[in-house]
Amino acid sequence: MQQDIEVQERQIENLEQFIQRAHKYEDLQELTPYALRELVKAIYIEAPGKSSGKRRQNIRISNPVEELMKQETA
Repeated sequence: MQQDIEVQERQIENLEQFIQRAHKYEDLQELTPYALRELVKAIYIEAPGKSSGKRRQNIRISNPVEELMKQETA
């Protein structure tokens, strides 16, 4: 149980750090490479498919918090 509590505390700390970084960019007018590196961990683009005759392509944007949460629970 103590280990679970420590993992949750690290997750909260990671989330708070990300929130602090995100606050720096509240009035972001242009996505700079620096801001992109701080706010986005990865962008995943799936191969396009056709559904109902329409082209569909899924895109998933992963932020650093998601990656930190996965590391903490692994």
